[in-house]
Amino acid sequence: MSGTGPVEPGEGTRAREAEDGTLTALPARPPGRAARLYARRRRAVLAAAAAAALLAGAGLLYATRPEGPEPPPTPPPPSPSQVVDIRYVGLRAGQPTARSHSFAFEVLLSVASGPPVTTTRLSQPYAGITLASAPRTPFRTAPGSARKIVITMRVTECGKVPKDAGLPFLDVTLRNARAMEDHSYILGPRYARDLSHVLQVACSNDFG
Repeated sequence: MSGTGPVEPGEGTRAREAEDGTLTALPARPPGRAARLYARRRRAVLAAAAAAALLAGAGLLYATRPEGPEPPPTPPPPSPSQVVDIRYVGLRAGQPTARSHSFAFEVLLSVASGPPVTTTRLSQPYAGITLASAPRTPFRTAPGSARKIVITMRVTECGKVPKDAGLPFLDVTLRNARAMEDHSYILGPRYARDLSHVLQVACSNDFG
């Protein structure tokens, strides 16, 4: 005789005694209304969760997908000395005599492109001469425009100015959105001749 006992009916089944005395399991009872409702709700919840996960994955894929090549970075604006030009226009009326040591001339400052340029300083290299400008510094010049500047010089000490100005220049400090620069502008041979002439007139008594 083995140690295995009679087969017990499983959950949801009931045993039936056959005519020969053996027991057989009856089919499981169909689930009730509450069980069917629970199963239906569970399937709906699982379907909703699966749909939400699918949509979330699609949204993440869309968010991380690049829309196209990024535009190239905007180049920096040019340095002010690259876009500013200063040209000599000529002497103004009322030039110096041996008694009057002041003289004036005009230059044209133009800005080709880029942001506006501010002229913060105008000077010249000779220790015996002072300089003033109209308009006074600082002044601003818009791109694509030119500004006429009247520069007045006064000889304060003839012993510190040259008898013959070979390559005279203006020292200019310029500033725009990119940088501030000190730059020297040679105004050409006509300016050199005119400057040498007015210096000789202003200092004629000293040059002899």
